[in-house]
Amino acid sequence: MRYLKKLSLALLVMLATLSSAFAADSGVIEVVTLKLKEGVSYSEFAPIDKAVEDQHVAKQPGFISRESAAGENGEWLVIVHWQSTQDAEASMASFMRAPAAQKFVDNIDGSTMVMKRYSRTFK
Repeated sequence: MRYLKKLSLALLVMLATLSSAFAADSGVIEVVTLKLKEGVSYSEFAPIDKAVEDQHVAKQPGFISRESAAGENGEWLVIVHWQSTQDAEASMASFMRAPAAQKFVDNIDGSTMVMKRYSRTFK
């Protein structure tokens, strides 16, 4: 019986530790989908996308990583990892003023852009 109590206590401590670790694991995953303007090819847009990452997004506070991918029919996907929602929001607020963003915006169909954010905070 004493062995079961020790085992139960050890399991409770382990679960509490894991819960704390997951609760502390915070971050934001930002997912953006859009379509390129008619006539803009993936090969033309890829360096524009990379420039906006290198010259603006990657320099923002709280930036962790970013990746992009081409889809079908002019679709484009961007996934950005941020340390917090505040970091993601601050970056978006400054995006339109960024010199590198102008060429990016000029080559996308803004009406198709959808951005969603997902929290990595587990409660």
